[in-house]
Amino acid sequence: MQAFDFESARRKMLDQQIRPWEVTDERVIEAIARTPREDYVPAEYRHLAFADMNIPLGHGQVMMAPKLEGRLLQELAVKPKDRVLEIGTGSGYVTALLAHLAGQGQVYSVEIIPELAQQARQKLAAHSVRNVQVEIGDAARGWPAHAPYDAILVTGSLPLPPDSLRDQLAPGGRLVVIVGRAPAMEALRIERLDRENWKQSSLFETVIPPLINAPEPPRFVF
Repeated sequence: MQAFDFESARRKMLDQQIRPWEVTDERVIEAIARTPREDYVPAEYRHLAFADMNIPLGHGQVMMAPKLEGRLLQELAVKPKDRVLEIGTGSGYVTALLAHLAGQGQVYSVEIIPELAQQARQKLAAHSVRNVQVEIGDAARGWPAHAPYDAILVTGSLPLPPDSLRDQLAPGGRLVVIVGRAPAMEALRIERLDRENWKQSSLFETVIPPLINAPEPPRFVF
């Protein structure tokens, strides 16, 4: 049987899925081209590593479709030396991309499911990704331990972005998060302009599974 050509599949993923979805940032394209996605998916789905689909990770979690990962990373605009928070480590693949983009900076990735956190640590170590610290915990309202952050990426959806996430941004910092409830969700980019002001932009519509323990907005009682 002929071996699966991962490099050809990676190029097709970039040319047929990611670039057509308005991902034009060459730093993001380079990070995706250099990071072996097939090594981060569960072994039974390795042949689907480059498919335009969510890939199950177990525990009710999924690996996002490649085009969505690329677009979210582009909107996050991670710069070298940034301090980055990822809420939801999952497979560790997006974590590796964030580490590549942050360069000499540091990525703090928080995963609520210990088994996924440990698997991600092993995969990142196997690929010598050193500027990442994977921690276990519930970061649905943020992770103040290493704040403020230059960039925050939430890999599960939230009904609304809690103020605690915005408050953990450094001035000039960016938060990218998908908000709403299925089937109506939108990706938002929130930038902290200064100590008291933020700018919010609506990016595109999509649907992803909710973040575990996603904080619910207060309900009015009459």
